[in-house]
Amino acid sequence: MAKALAVVAALLAVVVFWTRSLNSQGLEALARTSLPLDEALGNGKPTLVEFYADWCQVCHQMEPTMAQLGQAHRATLDLVLLNVENPLWEQELDQFQVLGIPTFLFYGPDGSVRGRSVGLLQADQLETVVAALLRDDPLPLPNNQGATSAITDAKPSQGSAVGPRSHGDGAV
Repeated sequence: MAKALAVVAALLAVVVFWTRSLNSQGLEALARTSLPLDEALGNGKPTLVEFYADWCQVCHQMEPTMAQLGQAHRATLDLVLLNVENPLWEQELDQFQVLGIPTFLFYGPDGSVRGRSVGLLQADQLETVVAALLRDDPLPLPNNQGATSAITDAKPSQGSAVGPRSHGDGAV
């Protein structure tokens, strides 16, 4: 009996670690396949930018929706994912005052910001916003902010003590 429980526990641990590794690879894979921000904003197509982090549970929750949007609108919409832990995006974090993630920026074909949303968006909400963006209509952005993960002023590239699983609260 004890051996059977040990085997079940070991299998469960393997499944949990495997699932977590798939989730981080999913966000990274979406980011790697997205266009560079300047290229997306200059090519005449509407653009959806998501600021995310590997440790953000809400970002992982929305990952299937983002992947589906990327596939469904590949020819008509640019999808750009920017990891807030990458020092390359510090200027954009400051410029767009990204204090919680996920933060979404919606750009028109001319490269101008048409709207912004912070926090969890349900799949149907995000699809409705994207559909309006593609039609060049006013965006029906939700009035309330969804669940987010906070970002502090400390930048990982500046040697902060913010750990990847701290959700910005300074605990490591």
